[in-house]
Amino acid sequence: MISPVATVIAIANQKGGVGKTTTTINLAGSLAEQGYRVLCVDMDAQANLTVGLGINLGTVSQSMAHVLADARVRVEDVCIATQTPNIDVAPSTLDLASAEVELFTAIGREHALREALEGWAHDQYDYVLIDCPPTLGLLTINSLVAANSVIIPVQTQYYALKGLAALLKVINQIKQKGLNRDLKVLGLLPTFYDSRTLLGREMLDGLRELGDHHVFRSMVKPTVKLGEAPLTGRPVTAYASNSEAARIYRGLAQEVIELAQA
Repeated sequence: MISPVATVIAIANQKGGVGKTTTTINLAGSLAEQGYRVLCVDMDAQANLTVGLGINLGTVSQSMAHVLADARVRVEDVCIATQTPNIDVAPSTLDLASAEVELFTAIGREHALREALEGWAHDQYDYVLIDCPPTLGLLTINSLVAANSVIIPVQTQYYALKGLAALLKVINQIKQKGLNRDLKVLGLLPTFYDSRTLLGREMLDGLRELGDHHVFRSMVKPTVKLGEAPLTGRPVTAYASNSEAARIYRGLAQEVIELAQA
């Protein structure tokens, strides 16, 4: 079960409100439940991942902003253990927004996160999950350069597929320019899926017709338990272990494990 080098997965989509943070937290919970050691990296200045894992931002003295702005600060310096066993978080704060501005003038700016994760983080964890901000800016580029693969949560709603093309273009550019030639799309994750509606079913068909990209069998549906879990600072697998949402994310984790090892 112990991986020699961590599998690094970015959860990305430049569209906000598609379930990136929810996916990061609950995929982490499902992997941790199986005994895998998971590091969640918060690359969004809104810090929803950090708060959703039960961290009080008032207690955070160093964050990913310091890691990206100062090469002397390593990821291990900012990691915080969460209340969920096997899950640590590299937290974010509002300072991350100014750190992104500083990165623009840095040499090797696209590689800052990958270099920060090398060594300790790869040895310490089985999975590193990066929660990307809802932009295609330098923080997302850093996340994609650092990752082995990308999970793209996609709302099964009308405008969702249009934005997806822009992200796929950026991923291809990262590969073609040699920033991360091995980067692959692990899969498209349907979120906010309602099988009762014609639109939901049509959008799911549209995802499957997009090309060679895997569409996860696990489809995330909006449920009360999934909405409540962040208020407790725990994944839904810990907060409501027998819920449908927990079952869906356990299924997703199994797919991710199989795809990552393929």
